[in-house]
Amino acid sequence: MDVKINWKDAILQQKIDYSINLLRKAEKMALDFDPVNGFYLAFSGGKDSQCLYHLAKMAGVKFQAHMNLTSVDPPQVIRFVKEIYPDVELIKPKISIYNAAVEMKHILPTKKMRWCCAIFKEVSGAGKVTLLGIRKQESTSRAKRNEFETKKISETFDQFSEHKEKMIGCVNGKDKIMLSPILNWNERDVWRFLNANNIPHCCLYDEGQKRIGCILCPMKSYREKIKDIRQFPHAKRNWIKTIQKLIDAGYINHNFNDAEFGFDWWISGKSFDKYYSDEVLQQKIEFKYDKI
Repeated sequence: MDVKINWKDAILQQKIDYSINLLRKAEKMALDFDPVNGFYLAFSGGKDSQCLYHLAKMAGVKFQAHMNLTSVDPPQVIRFVKEIYPDVELIKPKISIYNAAVEMKHILPTKKMRWCCAIFKEVSGAGKVTLLGIRKQESTSRAKRNEFETKKISETFDQFSEHKEKMIGCVNGKDKIMLSPILNWNERDVWRFLNANNIPHCCLYDEGQKRIGCILCPMKSYREKIKDIRQFPHAKRNWIKTIQKLIDAGYINHNFNDAEFGFDWWISGKSFDKYYSDEVLQQKIEFKYDKI
């Protein structure tokens, strides 16, 4: 008797097979760069990096997973990773994101200037083949990404990389090759893969979070940031202190009434001129109507 296969399951299985074959084909290159550990798997504790981790396990390839902490990681995520993925190496930052804003960058991280990723995440994996759990569906910029990419790591961030890697056979000792095996997966594929394999996920997803990365990440929506503020009020307090330091040092030249006003502008995701117009100027506009 012929067994009918659900077409959704068949498509997902094709994606799983493709990703596994991609990992197996690239393993020789990873071992050429790092014969001991193989792939450098960038782990975050989120659903996509979980999917990537378990695909690498299924493929039987050699890899070591690393999670770069940023000092604004949700404690639930750290606990989850420690409990479910004890083999993942947690890399602590040498400087907090708040101090980096004041001492290094002199500016807050924004969607257009996401220097936080460059400092805390992108420097890792230099001289290795790095596995990324990014997907085209996530953003317009990621929609332009390729499965295989090469990136040169800037010398600027060397002092903040706790685990410097020795380059093997690559230009200037700072290039890394990036492989994204689930680039063409969608969010539903990821959840169906995890659920079908009874893989637990972080509790923050069950609490309505869609992104469980850094608290108040510039890439989050305004609504998600408001949720973060309610759940992690300490982050708001720390950022307000940071903004005040930036104001006192003269790094922020906007016409801030105070640091809290600056914080409200920052989480809005708007340009300062747009925010000032919407929240301040319009409050002072008086409309006069002719009496009929």
